[in-house]
Amino acid sequence: MARQARALATRQAVLLAAAEVFDERGYAAATMSEILDRAGVTKGALYFHFRSKEELALAVIEGQGAWIATWAPSSDSPVQTLIDLGYAFAHALLDDPMLRGSIRLTIEHGSFTQPQIAAYQGWTDLVHTLLERARDAGDLHPGIDLAAAAAVITGAITGIQLSSQVLAERRDLIKRMADLWTLLLPGLVQPHALARLSVAERADS
Repeated sequence: MARQARALATRQAVLLAAAEVFDERGYAAATMSEILDRAGVTKGALYFHFRSKEELALAVIEGQGAWIATWAPSSDSPVQTLIDLGYAFAHALLDDPMLRGSIRLTIEHGSFTQPQIAAYQGWTDLVHTLLERARDAGDLHPGIDLAAAAAVITGAITGIQLSSQVLAERRDLIKRMADLWTLLLPGLVQPHALARLSVAERADS
């Protein structure tokens, strides 16, 4: 058990170091030697867990799914859950180097042998599911194209976090998220449902 725990700790140290380096330098500029130095592990230990830089990068990308799995909504409203998820994602980008590295790698999906679209599709599918629940609850305007709405929301959040990173090192990301929901929700949600929503960040989200 002790050996297994050490192996897991080593793997996590390598993943975190890789995420930090990928976030700072991008996939192409990052080197395994730099990741090795940042992780503070032996070369053999690194290559025991990950045979190549691409394999390591793909494992970092998978961290997005792990982050989603650990996030627990605090509202029964599917639209409020969608809003809260956006704010939680924004805070994670500010605080979690693993997610930041994962997002940068996702944006650079063309750098890999096979373009990595699973993360994009996973976010879009999650938003689509929440919109389906909102439609079934009678919260959305009639006739909303859910696939189009999910793609627009996912694309908009991707765009504002990237713009915020480039223009303000993400210091204004929370405000940009509030602006996004303020502008998008009236076109999606019926007035009676919109009145029950908190478009601003909630303390318990």
